Amino acid sequence: MKRISLEITDSTNQYAKTLPSDESKELTLVTAEFQEAGRGAGTNKWESECSKNLLFSIIAYPHQLQANQMFALSEVTALSICSALSSYAEDFLIKWPNDIYHKDKKIVGMLIENDLQGKFVRRSVIGIGVNVNQALFLSDAPNPISLVQITGREENRQQVLDCIMRQFTYYYGMMENGQYAELHDLYMQHLYRKGEFHTYSDANGTFMARIIDVEPSGHLVLEDENKKLRRYAFKEVQFII
Repeated sequence: MKRISLEITDSTNQYAKTLPSDESKELTLVTAEFQEAGRGAGTNKWESECSKNLLFSIIAYPHQLQANQMFALSEVTALSICSALSSYAEDFLIKWPNDIYHKDKKIVGMLIENDLQGKFVRRSVIGIGVNVNQALFLSDAPNPISLVQITGREENRQQVLDCIMRQFTYYYGMMENGQYAELHDLYMQHLYRKGEFHTYSDANGTFMARIIDVEPSGHLVLEDENKKLRRYAFKEVQFII
């Protein structure tokens, strides 16, 4: 695996996308101590105190991953981080589509940007922020939490990153071997709120529902109290926490 370490950048994803294509298809890891314009999905910003957390992007060149299967990359990444953090504490789960939550608080966010070539994913840039040693959050983000707040002790960030990357290599290998069903089963086993009735909100207002499935396309399937199935793409439904 290639590694590139930066002190400051606008965002590791933006930097990663400027790199020339890797014909060897080797994974590349880009890390930064601070991001001047770290972002999440859509217009979301990512707050991170300098040298306290993990800010990194993984550049991957999947082998024959079709565009209609690219949610597998979300499953790979979410499982990798959830598994790694679970070696430090309990109660980590994956909040659809790929955030990592500890109970009802967010410890990890990610932004996955895929380049397509025909019906295949040519390159994926996976930007990840993990709250490790930041004890105080100043932004208006509603529910951040960090590993130090959970465990009560500062952690070695490099060791946390190494653990994540070992897990990523394992789950990515499953995807490359075509084990999509196995990956999906593991993802569903670690899914936040799965099978439990909770409050959600969509364009028509709030309602109670439970998670039934996540489709290979990444669409979330909910069943409401009237046993009606509701299917949502990312950003079409909001978890009320």
